[in-house]
Amino acid sequence: MKPLVDPDLCIGCGLCEQTAPEVFQMGDDGLARVIDDDPPAETYEDIMACVELCPVAAISVTGD
Repeated sequence: MKPLVDPDLCIGCGLCEQTAPEVFQMGDDGLARVIDDDPPAETYEDIMACVELCPVAAISVTGD
């Protein structure tokens, strides 16, 4: 699973960083970014929660 953040959609609410700080981080520009593009399987549940929680659907995943 590879998490992605669409910077054109992100509003910088920070829910992803709060939910999965080992995968997402807020950048200096105030937008979320992926800091681990090959996260371990134990983070998949948190990543999927981020996909569901993102208020603007800026987070997605590719792969299995």
